[in-house]
Amino acid sequence: MNRRKLIEMDEAERLEFFNQEKVAVVGSFGPRGWPHLMPLWYVVRDGEIWSWTFTKSQKIKNLERDSRATVLVEAGDEYAELRGVQMECEAVFHRDLDLVTDFAVELVTRYAPGDQEVTPEASEAFRAQAPKRTVLQFRPQRIISWDHRKLGGVY
Repeated sequence: MNRRKLIEMDEAERLEFFNQEKVAVVGSFGPRGWPHLMPLWYVVRDGEIWSWTFTKSQKIKNLERDSRATVLVEAGDEYAELRGVQMECEAVFHRDLDLVTDFAVELVTRYAPGDQEVTPEASEAFRAQAPKRTVLQFRPQRIISWDHRKLGGVY
């Protein structure tokens, strides 16, 4: 049996994993050609990672120059616990103010402690920030995943 196949996650497992974790590391090509890696909070929409950042950020400049990105979500401290999903993606930019504002509410709702509601004041603050932000949609072209827990401690 191919041991690599043993540890792959299927789509349902990947979605569950994405919903459990909180940070995606996004790699783009920096201005000198070196990898530029940055952690981002995210939400999952239709199986894709979506995030946002300031439009003037280095990440956006890099992705505007070359829209290829590698997105990594990983977890585990010991070898037997290691899990992760790495995706080679095409970045898509969204700058519509309503979409950016709605995304901000969705993102904050995901990361807010407990079941806190987004207040009207917070929504207005997001709308004020929206012209300075870009929402990034990462469309996977290739997905690699691993879940070492599936090995049952046997390597």
